[in-house]
Formats: sequence, C-alpha cells, structure tokens
Amino acid sequence: MTIRARHDAIIRSLRRAGTATLAELAQEVGASRRTLLRDIAALRDLGFVIHSEPGRGGGLYLDPQSLQTTPRLSVPEVFALVISVASMRAAAQLPFGALADAGLAKIERALPADKVRDLRRLMQCLWIGPLAAGVDTSHMGAMDAALLSAVEPAFLHQHLLEFQYRDAKGQTSIRQVEPQAMLILPPLWYLVAWDPARGAFRHFRMDRISAPQCLDDTKFARRHVAFEAGIKRVRYA
Repeated sequence: MTIRARHDAIIRSLRRAGTATLAELAQEVGASRRTLLRDIAALRDLGFVIHSEPGRGGGLYLDPQSLQTTPRLSVPEVFALVISVASMRAAAQLPFGALADAGLAKIERALPADKVRDLRRLMQCLWIGPLAAGVDTSHMGAMDAALLSAVEPAFLHQHLLEFQYRDAKGQTSIRQVEPQAMLILPPLWYLVAWDPARGAFRHFRMDRISAPQCLDDTKFARRHVAFEAGIKRVRYA
C-alpha cells in the first residue's frame, strides 16, 4: 500500500469507526506502529484534526469538523473529474449538474494558475458525438488507469505517445503516435492520433490501449482533425 493509499485508509477508518486504537489501525492498513505514528503526524500537517486519548477505552478519533487545508487530488485526478463531468454534461447525462460544477469550481480554485491553463488546454482536445448504429460494445473493457497520466503530457507538450494496442481481432502491436484529440462516442472513448508509420489518422479505442507512456524526448506539430457532422467539442465553463 502506498503512503497516500495508507493515509486515505486511516481517514476512512476513523470516519467509519469513530474511535480506533493504534493497534487496530495498524492491523487494518498493514503498517507498523512507528509507521502509523508518522502517518498520523503527516495527516495532522495536512490539516486533519486527529485527537488521541490515553488509557483503557481511549484511542484516536477524527474531529467531525476536520477539514484538510489543501486538496490532496493530483492534477491527473482533477483532469479525470473535469473530463468525466464535462463529457456527461455534453451527452445530456449529468444529473445534479449545478452541484457537480460548484464542487469542481472549488477544486479548480485550489490549483496553481499554470495547472488551470493546462486543464483548459486539455479540454480543447475533447470531442463528443453519437455512436454509429450497429457498433458492437459487448466486449468493451476498462481503460488502463495509467492512460490519462500518459496522455495529458503528450497532449500538452506535443510528445509522441507509445502504447500496446489490441485490435478487434485480438492482435497486438506497439504503436507510436501523435495524439490530436480524445473522442467520446458513448459508451466508447477513442484516442484520435496521427500515425507516422502509416501516414494517416487513426482512431484507437482507449479500452484496447495498455502500457501507455509519453516519450518526452520527442516533439510533433499539431494537426487539424476533420470530424464528421454531429461531432462537437466538449465545452468547459
């Protein structure tokens, strides 16, 4: 378990149980007493108010009004939230949209100015449209969790993206492409990229991409992508 995952597990446990001893928390997160004490100190530094009561019946408990002083979301996590909300809105599938927008606005205000600019640039690459009739989605898989972290710098800094791709016949190949757009045809997501090896644009289903990595020693020029009628850019307020 990573440090961050362990911190999240400690907070969840304290919120759920109310009070827990060091021994109980250590067993739950799989850490030593010494490691757990360091974690508690680090969480307090982040703004969580964690009280400790000695003696029989005592333990650790989280102040119910405790708020961390800074968001702990990584930039790719913020990008994932914004992209998900914006794409659902564009597809007219976003209940409680005003509340979602208000929450995202609070998160965005906590981001550094350069990351806000990156976020808005990344959103310029996001498009949505209807899925053509007859497209088989029965074998749709989950997207690689590492994909957004690799795609983000590739889009923003115009670096080549390398990944393993499994086509509709199950054959795999290693591809190096110039990412130009992300296209959402619900429920499918596609990476639209220029493939230098084939000299043409290609649409790669993102659930068929694995082991993605941004090749930061490369650089490519942005190309114009001509989408069909009915495809529109996802708007971000």
